[in-house]
Amino acid sequence: MKPAPFGYAKATSVEHAIALLGQYADARILAGGQSLIATLNMRLSAPKLLIDINGLDELRRIAVAGDWLEIGALVRHAEAERSPDVARHAPLIALALPHIAHPAIRNRGTIGGSIAYADPAAELPACLLVLGGELVVAGKAGKRTVKAEDFFKGLFETALAPGDVLTAVRLPVARADSRHAFAELARRHGDYALVGLAAAARVDGTTLRDVRLAFFGVGATAIRARTAEAAIAIGTDPLAALARDLDPQGDVQASAAAKRHLAGVLLRRVLAQLAEPRP
Repeated sequence: MKPAPFGYAKATSVEHAIALLGQYADARILAGGQSLIATLNMRLSAPKLLIDINGLDELRRIAVAGDWLEIGALVRHAEAERSPDVARHAPLIALALPHIAHPAIRNRGTIGGSIAYADPAAELPACLLVLGGELVVAGKAGKRTVKAEDFFKGLFETALAPGDVLTAVRLPVARADSRHAFAELARRHGDYALVGLAAAARVDGTTLRDVRLAFFGVGATAIRARTAEAAIAIGTDPLAALARDLDPQGDVQASAAAKRHLAGVLLRRVLAQLAEPRP
C-alpha cells in the first residue's frame, strides 16, 4: 500500500519543530522513520504533515554530565551500539541494542524514536525503567524532565503532550558495584520479542542487592516485577512471586501460559548472569 497524502516540513531547530506541531493539529515527527513509515504505508497512521528533525545536530550528542549519561534523541541505534561512553556508563543499553531488529534498521532507527513510539515489545523502555532513566522533553512551556516510570502510560501511549518533542534520554552513570543483564526470546533474532527481561543490581561480595527487573512483551507497557524483586531481597523464591507481577495476554505468537513460562525461564537466566563474577 501507499501512504495517504501528507505535507512535509524540515525543522531548523527544536523550537521550529514545536511551532510546526502547534500550527497543525495532525502532525508527526519524522526521525529514523523505521516504525512511522511502516504505519504510513499500511495507513494505520495518516498525518497531514511530517516534520523532519533529522537536520538538528544538537539532538545527536552522547555526553557524560556529572552522574548522568545523556543520549540525544537522534542518536542512531548503531551509533549508540558503537559508543564507548554507552558501553562504559550504560552497559545495560549496550547489552540490549544488538537485539533491536536488524543492522539495517539500527543504522536508521533512533533512540528517541524507539522510546517515543513505546512499543510494548521494545527493549529500550524496559532498560530505562530498570536504570531509573529520565526523558528530556521540550514543549511550548519550555523543557521538562520526566522519569521513565511516569513516561510510559499504556499501549503506544506516553507522557508526551501535543506539541512536545523528546530531545534526550538521561541515564545514571553505572557504578563500580553495578551489575546488568539482558535476555529475550524471539522466533528469530531481530523479530519482536515474545518475552524479554532487562535487569540491574548491585553486588556486595557475593550477594545481589537492589535487584530491579523489567519485563517486556507481556503487557501494554514494560512491567517492573516488584513482587519478584522483593522475593529476591528476602531470599524467597522469585519464580513463585513472578506470577503476581505478570498477567500476559496471549497473541498470535504465543499463548498467555507460554509467555508466563518463558518469563520464568528468562528470570532464571538473568539472575545467573547477574551473579556471574566479573573478569
